[in-house]
Amino acid sequence: MNPLELTLGIMTAVGGFVDISELIFAAQAGSLFGFALIWVFAFSTIGIMVFGEMCGRVAAVAHQPVFNLMRHRLGLKLGLVTLFASLVSTLITCAAEVGGIGLILHYLTGAPYLVMAGVSVLFLMASIWLLPFKWIERSYGLLGLLMIVFAVALVAIHPPWARIAGGFVPQVPPDISQTKLLQFAYFGVAILSAVMFPYEAYFYSSGGIEEQWRPKDLLTNRVTAVLGMGLGSLLAITILVNSAQMFRPVNVGPEVPGTAALQAGIPFGKTGLLLALLGMLFAVAGAAVETCMANAYAVSQFFGWEWGRHKKPFEAPRFTLAWIVLFLLAFAITLTGVDVMQLVEYAVIFSIIVLPLTYLPLMLLAGDKSYMGKHANKRFAKVLGWFYFAIITAAAIAAVPLFLVTSGGQA
Repeated sequence: MNPLELTLGIMTAVGGFVDISELIFAAQAGSLFGFALIWVFAFSTIGIMVFGEMCGRVAAVAHQPVFNLMRHRLGLKLGLVTLFASLVSTLITCAAEVGGIGLILHYLTGAPYLVMAGVSVLFLMASIWLLPFKWIERSYGLLGLLMIVFAVALVAIHPPWARIAGGFVPQVPPDISQTKLLQFAYFGVAILSAVMFPYEAYFYSSGGIEEQWRPKDLLTNRVTAVLGMGLGSLLAITILVNSAQMFRPVNVGPEVPGTAALQAGIPFGKTGLLLALLGMLFAVAGAAVETCMANAYAVSQFFGWEWGRHKKPFEAPRFTLAWIVLFLLAFAITLTGVDVMQLVEYAVIFSIIVLPLTYLPLMLLAGDKSYMGKHANKRFAKVLGWFYFAIITAAAIAAVPLFLVTSGGQA
């Protein structure tokens, strides 16, 4: 097994877990509730591992990406509804990533936020146009590993490891008001959505086909899903714990990426702050690439167009046009002046609503022996898959009411 093949999972994890929404929600969760939401990250991570492994297995065995399944399993009408909802949620997510990159570059250079957002879009488009898929994933995935500075910072501040371990046990903070309880529930749903974003499934399954996975690659897929997603989750939990230790005692609400970056700046000064901002920059840039390409994959696969970065841009013209237009639309949303944090909240809410329709056809195909043969879901995978499907369906029902009642988590 070539270690470089694992970078698909690394990029999906670092760009999928520690994107702009993960940065903000993890940091806010720690400052508001201490270690009490760690278990939600761990619980959600197991879910994305389960569905990620199914995505890769279906890609390797049936050679079917997610949105090919949508049309066949949901039918044209429901498939179109799912496609539209997915495009909207992923486009909003991409706009949030573009805005996040603009903010981080503003911190690093002092240049105007919108100018930096525009420059970043041009750079990202150039990287997708010029680089083959393997180098897209390797570049952003490995550079995003600068985020490890948050883990080093956590060790440096000597946190209470026993209390952190206790955070992995499902719990609700004791003696909290009804208002705080609703806020806690909102953050739980938001973290579940952020960890299990639909675009991760779209990108991961399409990436497996780009990499030409075959049944012989199923071990690579399994290791990638577990190690890659696990790494991303640990980084997100690290940000939460740092926030609980550094920000909660002084009532600081980390509502922008720059505040979260101070977690590395406090123990390591300017060097730590710079490494944190650079790690965030590449991780969020990786997420922007993922979200944009995920939407282009979705449209192309649903309508049967030629697609993929294994082809030259002019060999798949509609796919190429799709990701260019989607990046420009994401930038147009940021140009309206809408706050990046509002975009993050909207992206999370839209995504949790789409999740059930994303993972239902995947589970149906992954368990279908006529497609998958001996590689169809076994009993353990079926039980886990349907269990998490029930959880995300309940979360999708609760998401909008909780968002409205808590004013987007502001209680």
